[in-house]
Amino acid sequence: MNIRHHLTLAASALSLPAAMAQTHDKPNVIVVLADDLGFGDVSAYGSKSIHTPNIDSLAHGGVCFTNAYACSATSTPSRYALMTGMYPWRNEDAKILPGDAPLIFRDNEFTLPKMMQQAGYATGAVGKWHLGMGRGNIDWNKTVKPGARETGFDYSCIIAATNDRVPTVYVENGDVVGLDPNDPIEVDYERNFEGEPTALSHPEMLKMMWAHGHNNSIVNGIPRIGFMKGGKDACWRDEDMADYLVDKVKKFITAHRDSAFFLYYGLHQPHVPRAPHERFAGATPLGPRGDAIVEADWCVGELMSHLKKEGILDNTIVIFSSDNGPVLQDGYIDYADSLAPAHGHSPSGGLRGGKYSLFDGGTHIPLFVYWHGKIQPKKSDELVCQLDLTPSLARLSGGMYPEGLDGLDNMDALMGNGPSARENIVLEAQGRLAYRQGDWVMIPPYQGRRCNETGNELGNMGEYGLFNVKNDPSQQHNLADSEPELLELLKYEFINRINGTKIGDGTIKMLTAAPNKNDNCNVK
Repeated sequence: MNIRHHLTLAASALSLPAAMAQTHDKPNVIVVLADDLGFGDVSAYGSKSIHTPNIDSLAHGGVCFTNAYACSATSTPSRYALMTGMYPWRNEDAKILPGDAPLIFRDNEFTLPKMMQQAGYATGAVGKWHLGMGRGNIDWNKTVKPGARETGFDYSCIIAATNDRVPTVYVENGDVVGLDPNDPIEVDYERNFEGEPTALSHPEMLKMMWAHGHNNSIVNGIPRIGFMKGGKDACWRDEDMADYLVDKVKKFITAHRDSAFFLYYGLHQPHVPRAPHERFAGATPLGPRGDAIVEADWCVGELMSHLKKEGILDNTIVIFSSDNGPVLQDGYIDYADSLAPAHGHSPSGGLRGGKYSLFDGGTHIPLFVYWHGKIQPKKSDELVCQLDLTPSLARLSGGMYPEGLDGLDNMDALMGNGPSARENIVLEAQGRLAYRQGDWVMIPPYQGRRCNETGNELGNMGEYGLFNVKNDPSQQHNLADSEPELLELLKYEFINRINGTKIGDGTIKMLTAAPNKNDNCNVK
């Protein structure tokens, strides 16, 4: 889709609280994005085995959405949509990236942080990035660019991809933190460096065992995806990551407490490897995954306490969400897949599927919008999507954005002041698309494995799926045969929404892999 470059001034702020009437009184905006946190992992949504009082305070003190979606069931495309207001399947590079992937944003591409910069905000990014860096063949021993700065962030302290991928270092404003120039970093995702230990060659070095796909270089006793050499002084200790990143968040807030700021805080929990700080060990009966979620809740508590300490809580909007749905066994043996059912815990909150899935558990995520003293607490079943954050925040900040975004100005719904402007969403999971319209979800007839190695259902049914997710949130009743007219209408609307975009070999990508009879799904 060609995006016209005419800029549209955001709508008047008259519908926002009275405090927004003055342009110099713009609120700070913080987006907190958890990693693989499910709808059922938050106690505000009913979790009994995991208690998240700090996250719950956002839900109970703001707008708690029960019908909120990410655009994608995996990390990179989900974050791309949030940052651009565009569907990720419009960018062929928006897929799960290795740690040395190039920056996926095109030259001069519009982004949310650029919009906030232009509106007079100081911008910062702390935590998980996973949107690529550089132009390929990265030299980690020099300033890496383009990166977060070129995307629109004045300040950044990020991890390049995920905590299970190399390089296992923090990158601050493009430079690796703590790098010894006499011990340069080398990264390769194809072959190991001579003499470097891996999980296969030196299992005795491991303190965490791999299950699948995580048997390359060992850092901090944990095997990773990809090969890395050097940079020993710069490598993180996983257990300290939460403290390190929270400290960076606090310092950014303090530095900008007297001016409007936009902060993107990418939590790394509960993505694998789950290695929360030792003080959280045993915080739940669910093992490292549950303990990592409690650690994430602590991070939110530290954030909110610091806003209060700096005297800016009342002038700061906090938006909390997750990049996609949950997964239990995602490459390491930490027994999350046995401990959760043993204690009656459903990470997806009873939704079908999870991360990687076209079923609702893949993209139906927690979302809370909190503004102390400005938003009336309520629970909302309005249909909202992270795609809408960019145009909605434009109205809040006075920012400008290009015509043709897939996102909608949905600020009234996000603030709890009115109905949603969104009636439908095109959902994505690893190149496959589905469609939600109102209370209905239509999944095209993809072929292939029923589940992947994590045990999560993928949504490959081999026939059209049609589900009323209001009446049947667990998607157990396929109504495609009993609602043929509705199915045809949704098929027509779906094709119209994707504007004839070629997805794979045809308008709807058809996976050709044969069903795997040994699929070990976590559902019956």
